[in-house]
Amino acid sequence: MNSVAIKSLNTFRMNVFAKRIVVALTEEDLLKAWRQATILDNQPILILGGGSNVLFLENYMGTILLNRIRGITIKESKDAWYLYIHSGEIWNRLVNFSINQNMPGLENLAFIPGYVGTAPIQNIGAYGVEFCQFCEYVDILQLDNGKKYRLNKFECCFDYRESIFKHSYRNNYAIIAVNLRIDKIWKPIIHYNGLTHFNVNRVTPRQILNRIFLLRKRKIPNPLFQGNAGSFFKNPIVDAKTAKILKNKYKNIPIFSVKNNQFRLSAGWLIEKCQLKGYKMGNAEVYNKQALILVNNGKATGTELILLAKYIRDKVSEKFSIWLEPEVRFIASQGEIDPSKIL
Repeated sequence: MNSVAIKSLNTFRMNVFAKRIVVALTEEDLLKAWRQATILDNQPILILGGGSNVLFLENYMGTILLNRIRGITIKESKDAWYLYIHSGEIWNRLVNFSINQNMPGLENLAFIPGYVGTAPIQNIGAYGVEFCQFCEYVDILQLDNGKKYRLNKFECCFDYRESIFKHSYRNNYAIIAVNLRIDKIWKPIIHYNGLTHFNVNRVTPRQILNRIFLLRKRKIPNPLFQGNAGSFFKNPIVDAKTAKILKNKYKNIPIFSVKNNQFRLSAGWLIEKCQLKGYKMGNAEVYNKQALILVNNGKATGTELILLAKYIRDKVSEKFSIWLEPEVRFIASQGEIDPSKIL
């Protein structure tokens, strides 16, 4: 019988329950909890940080393991600072800490919710900067045998909102720590919308951080009042031919060159052009200030949010011949499930 409410542990504020919640302060705690759940109790187990990128579809029939292993170690060379950060540190606190310690560079990634352990999984990014630009390596723990591994940034296979941790190291592994390299020669990244008014020769890291706070506050609803996980869908990547066709048809479509003759579109723009901003389905809604965000207006079920997401995908596909992929992870009673099976 499920007995522990986990509404406060997921930013979608889904009113669901789990069998047990365990807080891990050490690697030993992680291993102990994993053994208890999987071997002794024969139950699934889910490692969770801030719950900012998951959608619980129903009650979870296992253990929620909260990774709270903390600690930051700083080393430096002539050219850079090296920060070794344990995965249970809150990401935004790390960003503020680095700025306060006069180690600028992470400011564009400020106010991204969640914990450090989530950052490499999603290769988090915002305002023209991605986690992989700083990552030197990631330390992981194999939970079924206690072995530790170190993957360098190339072995992590980082890509847009992608990494190897979504695939090969998806099960039976926990991210223990990351090592970041921050160059001592600071170069402000201000080419993204909302930052372009800054003077590159005068702007400070704190000014960029404060501006991003205001931008995110305007675009993303407070999950305490409207449950959400930020961007629900990834921005789609298309080839040059598709980008050209779309540009010819929609003169003001936002298109960004990425690499290998590929281009990134704005999923929010595509959804908005389908007249779906503010669209409601039961207690689930497309946020009226940013179409990329789906919100729980208090009592939404996982089914309602899935139906809304499916409706959006179908409409965007119908209008643009592009299939949106969810950025959010879907969690069912026994664990994470492939979105393609239900969308």
